[in-house]
Amino acid sequence: MWAEAALVSAGCLLAALCASVAGFAFVLVGAAVLLPFLSPALVAPILVTGSLIVQGIGSWAVRDAIPWPRLGLYLGAALPGLPLGLAFLALGPARWIVGFVGALLVLYAGYTLARIALGLAPAAFAGGRGADALVGFACGVLGGIGGYVGALLGMWADATAMPPRETRALMQPFIAIMQALTIPGLLLAGLFTREALLLTASAVPALLLGAWLGLRLGRALPAKGFRLLLLGLLLVSGLFLLV
Repeated sequence: MWAEAALVSAGCLLAALCASVAGFAFVLVGAAVLLPFLSPALVAPILVTGSLIVQGIGSWAVRDAIPWPRLGLYLGAALPGLPLGLAFLALGPARWIVGFVGALLVLYAGYTLARIALGLAPAAFAGGRGADALVGFACGVLGGIGGYVGALLGMWADATAMPPRETRALMQPFIAIMQALTIPGLLLAGLFTREALLLTASAVPALLLGAWLGLRLGRALPAKGFRLLLLGLLLVSGLFLLV
């Protein structure tokens, strides 16, 4: 139990640090560390709860910059996607959808990083309410499949040249609310076992430390550094989804 607690704390510390700087990737980073050693049924409640705590802290830190109308649009579009994602999970094609998204993230992040390395100006896409709603819906589907609600939104934020603070102010409350909606389903599924609760509680100091370090680093990180970190996390997230 002590070894598992140390592993969970280490994974949550790293995930909290990344999520607090970039605004997303807590579940993906945490899963990459924990799933090789712990069962998915045990990891899921730990990461969803940890993500809610960290993104809630991050949301409070950027509360003055939260774009409420746009956030409401994303949430409204994501909610119908959640049950569809759960249906895909039950019926079988979820693995193909996750693999497609993983490939999309790898291609986008790899292409954009290559353009930056070559000194070429990255192409920016024009956003809009329709495109935002479509991205929000897709995030909801991925949330239903496995709680992967942030990666696609992170890619869209970069593609539309959203500034760092605005990116975090949109992504962190969006992810926090989506994770809060996921927790009742995990409770009904009986995944919040005594072991899961104890491991989650043991990781709270690491979560708080990671969030604190990430927020400090995020404030000091220049826009170019933030973008490189965001793209790096998108690339790693895509590779993880492809495995």
